[in-house]
Amino acid sequence: MTLGHKKGTTMPDTDRCPDCSRINEVLSRVGDRWSVLVVISLSRYGVQRFNALKKNLGISQRMLSLTLKQLERDGLISRTYHPTIPPKVEYALTPLGEEFRAPVTALGHWALDNLRAIDAARDVYDAALEEARE
Repeated sequence: MTLGHKKGTTMPDTDRCPDCSRINEVLSRVGDRWSVLVVISLSRYGVQRFNALKKNLGISQRMLSLTLKQLERDGLISRTYHPTIPPKVEYALTPLGEEFRAPVTALGHWALDNLRAIDAARDVYDAALEEARE
């Protein structure tokens, strides 16, 4: 598979990369902020209930609910309902979700390792932008 782009465009060259739209679809879903943080939390702490995830992540109830549904639909997490009083629902990584841990962890390490360089690049960019405005 080749991830090609035509020169001067921002859209993938689907003739050379017929899978690009599917890749983009998957990456945009699993690569969003909350999905990554849910996977990291389940990876770090194991099986969790909804409110534990909500508390650990500082996420709104609505956003967590949407994120969990998307991750479950994509097969990255499982949802287990226990018919107790009160009802108990637990979330865990599936084998596919476990496989997703490695790239997420690598990306997290890369981000931590490069925070200073990114901050420095932003400072240079912002200073140049400010100078251009004057």
